Amino acid sequence: MRIARFVHSGGMSFGVIEGEAGADAGATVAEIEGHPFGDLTFSGQRWALADVRLLSPILPSKVVCVGRNYAEHAAEHGADVPKEPLLFLKPSTSIIGQHDAIRLPTQSKHVEHEAELAVVIGVTGARRVDRSEAERAIFGYTVANDVTARDLQRSDGQWTRAKGFDSFCPLGPWITTGIDVGDLEVRCEVNEEVRQLGRTKDMVFDVPTLVSYVSHVMTLLPGDVILTGTPAGVSPIVDGDTVTVSVQGIGTLSNRVVAID
Repeated sequence: MRIARFVHSGGMSFGVIEGEAGADAGATVAEIEGHPFGDLTFSGQRWALADVRLLSPILPSKVVCVGRNYAEHAAEHGADVPKEPLLFLKPSTSIIGQHDAIRLPTQSKHVEHEAELAVVIGVTGARRVDRSEAERAIFGYTVANDVTARDLQRSDGQWTRAKGFDSFCPLGPWITTGIDVGDLEVRCEVNEEVRQLGRTKDMVFDVPTLVSYVSHVMTLLPGDVILTGTPAGVSPIVDGDTVTVSVQGIGTLSNRVVAID
């Protein structure tokens, strides 16, 4: 199931995507009453997907990110693979959705893309859970781009500013449920040129391990998001670029890049 958050003629709703979502596929979105957690109740309203604007599929209380979770990505930065998951946070204000603009801050001269699988926590949340409980706490998965001001990351010595600018966490286009994420392709294209191409099986720490580990640090609330790390191949993005991140079986997220005047 694919669950989206979208703007339509009557306001904002959650809904289930029905049909193929290609440009000419004629997919529709069926409105859900209230939020998507728990038993779904449909309002009976439907719109053509082409006639609505997709938003980020969730607005979490926090985005928990995992650094250096692919060995080749750690190596391209001359860093060791961590012995335990390396955590950092992105603020909720960094989140944007499908086709929203990544805005390049004036403070940075070197901003990069990072394609990632993102985990969305379900209605039970997660606090000090083991691996099996962690799997039951997962609602679904979406696509993320952990946009990073690489020069500031290096100069600051910690990652809050480099990772936390407004628009630095594209999420979308929807949440996909009921999918095995053990071995999926993760891809990033910039202006249709492939920059990153990896597989989730190459994560140092798998998804249940990450959810369990994070839950022993902080309580994960329904709708919270965990970014699971990026494969090798990160590279600069500049004004005028279009960055397209896809995770096999989940979806494709596209954002243009603009300079802040």
